[in-house]
Amino acid sequence: MNLREKSQEVRTLFNELDLEIKAFLDASQLGCIAGCGKCCANPKVNASVLEFLPFAFDMYEKGKAEAVFELLEKTSDEDFCIVYKSFSLDGASGFCSDYQNRGLICRLFGSASRTNKEAKKEIITCKIIKTQKQDEYLRAAVEVNKDMPIPSSAGTYRRLNNIDSRLAEEQLPINQAIKSALERVLTYMFYTENQEPEATESF
Repeated sequence: MNLREKSQEVRTLFNELDLEIKAFLDASQLGCIAGCGKCCANPKVNASVLEFLPFAFDMYEKGKAEAVFELLEKTSDEDFCIVYKSFSLDGASGFCSDYQNRGLICRLFGSASRTNKEAKKEIITCKIIKTQKQDEYLRAAVEVNKDMPIPSSAGTYRRLNNIDSRLAEEQLPINQAIKSALERVLTYMFYTENQEPEATESF
């Protein structure tokens, strides 16, 4: 697969995952607290290059890729994800400015499960949801081990890995992952658009 085809495969994975997430959130009522962005205000969040290819191609198609890349050149290791827009100085309140193109890590946190040592499913979520939606969380923690649908974090990452193991396995700070995805897309499109057609022989 070329880079664009890989991006399309990631998009397909996202679309299918979004349906699974919706089914879980509808059943559990464990959606994020409105206006909360505490998990996004963490510069130590890691992601893979592969999960941000759809974002990078979308930025390219909108003519924004180079501007976003230049912005990323100016970010430090202490900066939040550039896609996150904060409403507060500490970053705890805000929103994702490109929710449709958010990475896999952003989709799974709060909406997926892992398997513990007792082979039971555990919901991967934050203290805020556990505290402010305690009743819903405690009920869902039981129901996911019965018949409540919930995406598997490990299973979803295996599917991502099957698209391109090298681009999926390398975890980088989220802004570096976005920057690398943009760099790859810009390079790919440069060579794709500037490739000269093969000369035809004349007889």
